[in-house]
Amino acid sequence: MFAYSAVELVGTAAGETAEPEKIMPRAINSVVARIAIFYVGSVALLALLLPYTAYKAGESPFVTFFSKIGFHGAGDLMNIVVLTAALSSLNAGLYSTGRVMHSIAMSGSAPRFTARMSKSGVPYGGIVLTAVITLFGVALNAFKPGEAFEIVLNMSALGIIAGWATIVLCQLRLHKLANAGIMQRPRFRMPFSPYSGYLTLLFLLVVLVTMASDKPIGTWTVATLIIVIPALTAGWYLVRKRVMAVARERLGHTGPFPAVANPPVRSRD
Repeated sequence: MFAYSAVELVGTAAGETAEPEKIMPRAINSVVARIAIFYVGSVALLALLLPYTAYKAGESPFVTFFSKIGFHGAGDLMNIVVLTAALSSLNAGLYSTGRVMHSIAMSGSAPRFTARMSKSGVPYGGIVLTAVITLFGVALNAFKPGEAFEIVLNMSALGIIAGWATIVLCQLRLHKLANAGIMQRPRFRMPFSPYSGYLTLLFLLVVLVTMASDKPIGTWTVATLIIVIPALTAGWYLVRKRVMAVARERLGHTGPFPAVANPPVRSRD
């Protein structure tokens, strides 16, 4: 799951695109093509070059392959590649989380300081909060160095599943509202909707069950949902009055979709 994360950032960037109805279809299709070529293609190539028994847990399959052909510096090379990818992932996370935090803060669902932006339009409030939470990973590595990576991967996968499931549920809701004539669907649509959405939710559920069967870290990670889900539910009840108030002030409506991503109130006066 972690390897495919951040593809949803294409949608996050839509709010900063001048012509999203033209740019977004090309961007989404290019992401799918790159995954098929660079990730799925490379994995398929590795499977064709060596038997599956040659690969082992704890070692990059690329390191295994290059070692087999006599390139013994592959380990150092892959460390550089992994470090670069990790920094790229961190940068993408700061970009997306900062903007998402700003958006939900403007709708009343997040702490007000995360709505702060610099003069150049950087949502530094959300970025600072994200950076502080990232430091917990450093502490985890200090106390559990042998298990830190697997714990972070499992927690990330859990967040990715939740994020993707939420996106699919929103898409299904949009489909329902569009059929009722309340909202208008964009011309660039999800293929085979809404059935593809239900199939995606089923797939994510299978992944979650598979994670839970991976003892002990996967099992404990999924078990945290017993705490996370009630906490998120309680959080919604704590902020819902503020969310509805912001919605009334900004757009003059409440109801099924009060949290809207629009400019601040003061800019609309």
